[in-house]
Amino acid sequence: MHPEALLERAFGTIADVIHAHALREPQRTALLQDERRLDYGALDALMDRIAAALQRTGLRPCDAIALCAGTSIEYAAVFLGALRAGVTVAPLAPSATAEALAGMIADSGARLLFLDAAVAAALEPIGGRIYAARVALDGSAAGIALEAWLAPPGSVPAPVAIQPEWPFNIIYSSGTTGTPKGIVQPHRMRWGHVQRGRVSGYEAGAVTLLATPLYSNTTLVSFFPTLALGGSAVLMAKFDAARYLALAERHRVTHTMLVPVQYQRIMALPEFGRFDLSSFRAKFCTSAPFSAALKADILRRWPGGLTEVYGMTEGGGSCILAAHQQPDKLHTVGRPAPGHDIRLIDDAGRELGPGEAGEVVGRSPLMMTGYHNQPEKTAQAEWLDAEGRRFIRTGDVGRFDAEGFLVLLDRKKDMIISGGFNVFPSDLEAVLRAHPAVADAAVVGVPSERWGETPVAFVEPREGVAASTEELLAWANARLGKTQRLAALQLIDHLPRSAIGKVLKRELRERYAPGA
Repeated sequence: MHPEALLERAFGTIADVIHAHALREPQRTALLQDERRLDYGALDALMDRIAAALQRTGLRPCDAIALCAGTSIEYAAVFLGALRAGVTVAPLAPSATAEALAGMIADSGARLLFLDAAVAAALEPIGGRIYAARVALDGSAAGIALEAWLAPPGSVPAPVAIQPEWPFNIIYSSGTTGTPKGIVQPHRMRWGHVQRGRVSGYEAGAVTLLATPLYSNTTLVSFFPTLALGGSAVLMAKFDAARYLALAERHRVTHTMLVPVQYQRIMALPEFGRFDLSSFRAKFCTSAPFSAALKADILRRWPGGLTEVYGMTEGGGSCILAAHQQPDKLHTVGRPAPGHDIRLIDDAGRELGPGEAGEVVGRSPLMMTGYHNQPEKTAQAEWLDAEGRRFIRTGDVGRFDAEGFLVLLDRKKDMIISGGFNVFPSDLEAVLRAHPAVADAAVVGVPSERWGETPVAFVEPREGVAASTEELLAWANARLGKTQRLAALQLIDHLPRSAIGKVLKRELRERYAPGA
C-alpha cells in the first residue's frame, strides 16, 4: 500500500509506514550518523530481524524491553523493530544513577536490556539486581553482541495487529522532582504526533537534525514523524554547537528540534554567520522556558520558520507559537493547538475566568494512559471538568491574554511565597538576564525565618564581561519590586541541567542550603 494511503487512516503504525516507504523507495536514506548511512530498505530488513528475534526470545505484544545507551543507528533500529513486534520500549537515560536505572528497569518489567559499554560500567555496582538479559549495541562485552542476537538475515516476524491503546513506550520522567515516573504513551498518541508532523512540514524530502538524546520525548516527537513521513534523520550522539552547524550545512538540513539552551549556545557562536543555513524550513523548540529575546535573535539571523511547542510528555493539551508568523507574541507560548482544550484552575480545582492566573490543565487526543504501576500518582495528575472529562495537570502557572495566547508565569512548585506574596522566579530571571554580564540565571526559594521563603539567584556569567556579585545583586534589586528582591546572589560556572536543558532547581536549593 502507498504510504500516503496508510497516513490517511484514523489509526496506523509507524512500523507499517516505514515498511511502505521501503517497498516504494528502498534506497532513500532513513538514518545518518557520522559517516554511516542506512536506507529505508536496510532499515526495514533490520527491523524485521529485531522483531523476529524478540518473538524468538518469547516476548509477546505489550511485553517490555529497556534501551539504555548513547544515541546510535542501532539504538534507533531496535526501538523501531520492537514496535513492529508490538513490544513496549522503555528508553532510559544513561545519565541516571545506577540505583535509579535498576528501579526503572524493574518497574518497566523489561525482559531484555539493550545497552553499551558505558552503561554496563555504570551498572557494575548493582549489576546483580538487574535480571534482564543484556544485548550490547556497540559490539562491546556489555552483553551478547547485537549481531549475534539478531534473527538471521531475511527473517520475517509473525504479523501483529497492534491496537491503539497498547503501550508504545514508557518514558520515565527526569526525576528532577523525586522518583522517576513511567509515563505510558499509547500507540494512538504517537500516531497523533505523526499526523501533527504532516501539518508541520515533515515530508519525504525533509532532513531532520536531532541533537538531543533518543530516550527523550523531545527528540522522539520529531524522530518518529520524520521517518513515518519518509524523511531522513541525522543523529548526533553528543551536542556541540559548532559541529551542529557544520552538519546542518553539510546535509542541507530542513528541520530540527532543539531545546532553548542549545539555541542559546548556537546563536552565541562568533562564527554562526559563516554557515550556510538557507536549507532550513522549520525549526522547533520545546521542553524548557524559551526567552522572547532568544526567539527574536533566531528569527533575525537563522533562515526558516521557528515554532515553539508547549506541552508535556504526559500529553493533555499543547500550545503552538509560530514565532515567524506572530513576532509580537514572542513572550507567549502560543494558542492551543487545533482540537486541544486548555484551561486554568485555582488551588481548589475551580476553573478560572479570562485574565486570571492559574494552573494550566489540558485535554486532547494525545494523552498518556497513566503512570506505570502508580494509579495514585496518575489520579493526582488528572483534573475532571464539570462534565467529567479528563484533563492532565501541567504544574505550570499561566494566564491567557486578550487574544487567547498563553503566557507562562512559572512552575507551580517553583513559585516562591515570601511574606504572603506570590513571587514568580521567571520574572526575576528575566530581569537578571537583561544585564550584559549575565549569560543565564535561575532563581529559587530558600527558607527564611522572617519571610517563610526568600528568593536567591544563581547567575552564569557571560564570557568577557565582568561584574561582581555585589554589583549584580544591587542592579537587580533596584529593578525589582519590594516583595521580589533577592536575598542573595551566587555566581556559578554552569547552571545544572538535565540532558534536555531543564535547569535542576532542586540541586540549586541543596547547594545553597549549607550557607543559608
